[in-house]
Amino acid sequence: MESAGRAIAKFIKISPYKVRKVVALIKGKDVNSALAILKNTEKRSTIYLERALKSAIASAKQGGKVKQDDLYISKILIDDGPMMKRYKAAAMGRATMIRKRSSHISIEVGRLAGSDKKVSAKSGKIGG
Repeated sequence: MESAGRAIAKFIKISPYKVRKVVALIKGKDVNSALAILKNTEKRSTIYLERALKSAIASAKQGGKVKQDDLYISKILIDDGPMMKRYKAAAMGRATMIRKRSSHISIEVGRLAGSDKKVSAKSGKIGG
């Protein structure tokens, strides 16, 4: 199945480990329920995921052939971005490294299987 729309958010200043915890909640769901889950989850990564998901929905609706109710999350990837390495003073004159991690978020939305039927403008019936 081909994707209806996709969005990529790069260099997000949050650890991929933290984003993947929220992604587990919405993976494979339809976009309306995924947006509702993100709205009611109290994690900082939901801001970035919601923004990327809305962008993927908008790119799917760009052609005018797909409605938002017919979309689901077909693929979502959270990759590691570049790390900023900083050092912090430690005991006995040593230094320990601090890794400030970043993420790349990639979301693809696809059409649901039962949404291939067209609605006729004349009769208002499905498939006629």
